Amino acid sequence: MSQQAPATTPANDDPETLIRLFNDTFFADEKTVLEHAEGEPFYLPADDAVPYHRVQFAHGFFASALHEIAHWCIAGHRRRQLVDYGYWYQPDGRDADAQAQFEAAETKPQAIEWAFAIACGREFVVSLDNHGDAPVDRDAFAERVRRCLHGYADQGFPPRAQRFLDVLKGFYDTALRLP
Repeated sequence: MSQQAPATTPANDDPETLIRLFNDTFFADEKTVLEHAEGEPFYLPADDAVPYHRVQFAHGFFASALHEIAHWCIAGHRRRQLVDYGYWYQPDGRDADAQAQFEAAETKPQAIEWAFAIACGREFVVSLDNHGDAPVDRDAFAERVRRCLHGYADQGFPPRAQRFLDVLKGFYDTALRLP
């Protein structure tokens, strides 16, 4: 399930634009920056060596940046003090139970990522990640993410997510037209 986007412009595909928008929005009061990761995405809280938090996205991919921003937007204060928010990550080869846990943990951030993608005029595709041999139902997961997106639209997005969503809608001159 995806949301068709209008014609792509260079700004829609430029992760440097996202970096600038995010950093301009959140550095002053949240002491957090968005940056490229050398490898996989990762979150690093401030420490003695680096006095600000870092949301790192994978390989310069625009969609990865939106996804990692979504995770940051819903992480509470305590989680934002922990490396990678203190979450577990199981690489390739998840069993069915681990895949179900992954999907449960990913519904909210992917719903927010979907809103961000719409605001950027981009298509969104749900990610089931590295499920290995576990049976997956992409359509069922996409529907859960879509329902969560509609729930946020009806009940309100988390404050940081709403703040960034407003920035994106303003920059890209879009409206949040939900699927």
